[in-house]
Amino acid sequence: MFNFFKKSQKQISKSIVPLADLYKQPLHEGDVVEAYRYDLGKCRIIASEKGLVYESLETGKQVSWRLMVDAITELQKVKKLEL
Repeated sequence: MFNFFKKSQKQISKSIVPLADLYKQPLHEGDVVEAYRYDLGKCRIIASEKGLVYESLETGKQVSWRLMVDAITELQKVKKLEL
């Protein structure tokens, strides 16, 4: 009766969030992006003991990549910058 509360294997595999910007460009460690959340401005993606984080080039503030996921598109709320 309550099977609709259980996730199927297809739903679980789809729930893995890709590391990509709003325009679906893949992101990698070392990329520089413009963040649209938390007043970070320009950021660099770095690996820390907590996993991947966005580190603001202006303030040094760090935010986990998980907090930058847009709930509707499941993409990161950032724009990849070409240097």
